[in-house]
Amino acid sequence: MGESGLMRELSQEFQESFKKWLKEFPDQTRAFLNLLQTVNKPGALDTKTKELIAVALSVVAHCKWCIALHVKSALEAGATPEEIMEASWVAVVMNGGPALAYVQLVEKAIKEYTSEK
Repeated sequence: MGESGLMRELSQEFQESFKKWLKEFPDQTRAFLNLLQTVNKPGALDTKTKELIAVALSVVAHCKWCIALHVKSALEAGATPEEIMEASWVAVVMNGGPALAYVQLVEKAIKEYTSEK
């Protein structure tokens, strides 16, 4: 697994697992998907803001799959690399050193996804 494709590989890995769970645990997976779609609809917060929050929470949760998915989604929603990094630093303030270690994955994701263009 090379650095240049790490985030894509993590994203693909999660998507494959999700498809498997949809077959094996359809009720639970559909319930989660329904919650996800409901929460992600623009409301008082727009999609970009919600994705920046998700990036920060992904860092705090130490979830490399979440970082891969939400950095990509944040970029697609119009967030800049600077905004994504600022959200990541908010996570560090709230979670300290362990979150700081995961900011390097955010940087890798930004680099990987912005170099695709």
